[in-house]
Amino acid sequence: MKPTLVVMVKEPRPGRVKTRLGRDIGMTAAAWWFRHQTRRVLRRLTDPRWHLILAVSPDYQGLNSRIWPENLPRVAQGSGNLGDRMGRLMRGLPKGPVAIIGADIPGVTPVHIKAAFEALGTHDAVFGPAPDGGYWLVGLKRSRAVPNCLFQGVRWSSEFALADTKASMPDLNIAEIAVLQDIDTVADLKTG
Repeated sequence: MKPTLVVMVKEPRPGRVKTRLGRDIGMTAAAWWFRHQTRRVLRRLTDPRWHLILAVSPDYQGLNSRIWPENLPRVAQGSGNLGDRMGRLMRGLPKGPVAIIGADIPGVTPVHIKAAFEALGTHDAVFGPAPDGGYWLVGLKRSRAVPNCLFQGVRWSSEFALADTKASMPDLNIAEIAVLQDIDTVADLKTG
């Protein structure tokens, strides 16, 4: 069974995407950066070893956008916080291992994604930690039902996001792969 890699994207409109970065470099420049960064990530991570799909937001505009490659399947992220949206993806996609990433990780390569899916061969869950206490990848083997408590009580955009998410996964065997920088601020651009 081929695993699925989900890349979460937002329509790259000024003021609607990468707003923390936009406060540093301007909303138009942040939207431009995200659009081009996403294009690079999608090109780099298209690989026959996994299904690559886009989880788009806002739902209607993302599903009908001409910005994203036409050949990639799309699903709507839906409403709610990041945990609500990722939980729906984990529960709603076809059977088999799933990994979810954002498009704002300049250093991600197919080697990282392969390592995540390999970790799911012997673990229930896998994370790609970020230096700020969050994470750039979360994956689940999904060999049993996805817990309803998954992603509940997570303090998003904080140094507690990874620890809180792990705490929402009782009884799951968890692996970690490489630490990579996601881009939230201009300081991240300099270190990422």
